[in-house]
Amino acid sequence: MKKIEAIIRRSKFEEVKDALHSIDIDFFTYSETYGVGNERKEKNVFRGSTDTSNISRLTLSIVVRDLNLQKTIDCLLDTAYTGEVGDGKIFVSTIDDSYRIRTREKGDESLYVK
Repeated sequence: MKKIEAIIRRSKFEEVKDALHSIDIDFFTYSETYGVGNERKEKNVFRGSTDTSNISRLTLSIVVRDLNLQKTIDCLLDTAYTGEVGDGKIFVSTIDDSYRIRTREKGDESLYVK
């Protein structure tokens, strides 16, 4: 099993979500993320103070079976792409094990509804 963490533009979320569902990746979590990178937000001056807020993105966390890894990455690369600086990043790590609390299923079986 692999864990994919993808940092994407907020504007691409619905498109990415629909694309993941279309390849049968039906469960993932996401959260609001702030960071800094190559993209520079314009400084806004309001009443004499400068706002240099960090860039807002979403982080998707997706755990997949090894056989679904490449199609999930390809889906993210194709769908989240705009060609502009700040499109995001994808990180892949290994998951040693997983459990479904309700049924006590373990491993790949814990990830998907039968």
